[in-house]
Amino acid sequence: MGRWLVYFRERFPPGQYAAGLGAFTWAVLAYAGALGGARGLPPAWPFLAAFVVTFLFFLQLRILDEYKDYQDDLRYRPYRPVPRGLVTLPELGRLWLAAAAVQVALSVALGPAPAVLLVAVLMYSGLMRVEFFAPAWLRAHPLTYMGTHMVIVPLVALFIAACAGPLPPLRAMAPLLALAYLNFSVFELGRKIRAPDEEETGVETYSVLWGRRRAALAWLAALWGAGAVGLAAAQRAGIVPVYATCALALALAASAAAAWFLRSARPKGAVFRAASAVWLLGIHLVFGLALAL
Repeated sequence: MGRWLVYFRERFPPGQYAAGLGAFTWAVLAYAGALGGARGLPPAWPFLAAFVVTFLFFLQLRILDEYKDYQDDLRYRPYRPVPRGLVTLPELGRLWLAAAAVQVALSVALGPAPAVLLVAVLMYSGLMRVEFFAPAWLRAHPLTYMGTHMVIVPLVALFIAACAGPLPPLRAMAPLLALAYLNFSVFELGRKIRAPDEEETGVETYSVLWGRRRAALAWLAALWGAGAVGLAAAQRAGIVPVYATCALALALAASAAAAWFLRSARPKGAVFRAASAVWLLGIHLVFGLALAL
């Protein structure tokens, strides 16, 4: 148990993921309910089941990354738990299967639509594991790499939306699906921007590929783009004033963090990880709380 606690602390901190994914699940369920004319808190059982399955989705993605990156980790990041022998790939594979068993049980209990969407998400994650059968080409095109991998987020959002009742029309869900895609793209970009003294040999961060300034500007573009797309979702949900106020405040704070990173003599990439997490959590809480209250 001790070594698993270390693994989770280093590679998948449960508390941090639970907070972010709990807010995400709440936002999607609240939005789907609002489209059907239902406001207030989402029903407890669908929320809990959707949250557990979603949490396990992201744990499975981490496990698949451990397989996918194993050779690179052995060469460039031997300090990570798997290459240093703390846990093994077969053990992680059994954990993936255990998570899938829980997901199947919960999804079947929720109904046929969540069960079908569960299969869709797992199949897409399998394609991600093999990097869509074009690993070398994708790695040579980092934006396409990220863009194809982020598609799984709207699929997860559709699964969540189906957990509380009939799935709303895709046209009505589209703004929130686009917001989810961009929000998690912000997080993905933010976790791979570092200061020069934080870069590691063999690790292709966006700050290495594009340079600090271009990477920071790309992150800001994704964040402000997500905020703009969120306006369309907020309009459908009838919460434009509160959303616009909160999103603008969060975007301005994020912009200030990026400006500090670019101007500071001793910048730290952690500012992007923190700002991305605050943005992700804040935007989803706005939808959840505004629609609940």
